[in-house]
Amino acid sequence: MSAGLISGPRKRVYDWQDKAQFFEAVIAGSSMGSALAPIGASLDCGTRWWRDSAGMKLKSGPGHVGLVDAPAVDARVGRGLTALERDMIQAGHHTGLIPAQIARQIGRHRGTVCRELARNQGPDGTYYASIAHVKAANRRRRPKQFKLRSNPRLCREIELLMDQGWSPGLIAQVLEIDHGSHHAGRVSHETIYQCLYVQTRGLLRADLHQQLSLKRRARVARTGQRPNPSPFKEAYKISQRPAEADDRAVPGHWEGDLIVGKNNGSAIGTLVERSSRFTILLHLPGRHTADEVAAAMIAQMRSLPEHLLRSITWDRGVELAAYRD
Repeated sequence: MSAGLISGPRKRVYDWQDKAQFFEAVIAGSSMGSALAPIGASLDCGTRWWRDSAGMKLKSGPGHVGLVDAPAVDARVGRGLTALERDMIQAGHHTGLIPAQIARQIGRHRGTVCRELARNQGPDGTYYASIAHVKAANRRRRPKQFKLRSNPRLCREIELLMDQGWSPGLIAQVLEIDHGSHHAGRVSHETIYQCLYVQTRGLLRADLHQQLSLKRRARVARTGQRPNPSPFKEAYKISQRPAEADDRAVPGHWEGDLIVGKNNGSAIGTLVERSSRFTILLHLPGRHTADEVAAAMIAQMRSLPEHLLRSITWDRGVELAAYRD
C-alpha cells in the first residue's frame, strides 16, 4: 500500500436474496428503515430498489398500517399460484433456470410460469415473489372499474372499426395483435358487447348496436326456452329416411331441390329418383312459394305408379314449408 493512502471499508454488494428479504418486510407492514436495518443498506438504496424492482406506489401519511396497499391474500388451493410456488419461481429465475425447468419443479405448465414472469416482473425485469403475490391479489380485486369508461381513446378506436363493418370479435383480435402485452389498449369482444347493450357501462355511441349483424337493442339470454318459428321443427330428419333409400336398391325414393334464377326472378324445381336417376323438372313460371311448388309436384307426379312414390327428400327451404299438406 502506498504511503499516505488510507483504505476505507469496502462497499457491500447486495444480492437478490437481500432485496427479497427487504421486499417481504415492507409488504408485511414494516417501515422502509426497519426493513433495511437487518440488511445494513441505506434508505436511498432501499428507495432505489423499490422504484426499480417493485414499481408499486407506497402509501404515505398517518394512519397507515403498512407502506403498501396490499390486500389480504388467501391461501386457498386453486388455479392461482400460491406464495410457495412463487417463492420457487423466484429462486429458479434468479439462479438462471428457464421457465420449463421451473415448471417441472412446481408441477405447473411452462406457460403458467412464462405468464407469471411476464405479468409480475418489475420495471427492471427482475422477479420477486412477494411483489408478484401482491400484484396478483390486486388484479383479482372486485369490483373493477369497467375498462371502456376510463379509456375514451380506445372507445373512439372501437367506434371507428365498427363503423367500417368490423365485428366485436374481429376488433378484439386486431387490438390484441396491435397492442400485444400493452393491456390498456386491448379489450375482449365480451366487453364490447356489454358496453353496447348496457349503455351506462361505457362510452360507446348509443346507436352503435345498429352496426351489428343482428342489430339488436338488447341482449338475448342464452338460457331458457326460445321461440322457434321454423315450420320444420317437427319434420323428419335425413337420418330417419328408410335404409332402402340410402343404398338405392329400391326405386321410388326421390330427392328434390329448387334452382333459383337471378334476383329470385325465376325458378325451376328438380325431382331425381335415386335408383334410376330419372329426373322430373317442375315448371314454376310465376312465384315459387310453398303452395306453387306443392301444386307443381302434385301435377307432375300424379301419373306415376304407387310403387314409385315411396319418399321425397328435400332441404328445409321455404318452398317446402307446407310439407305436411
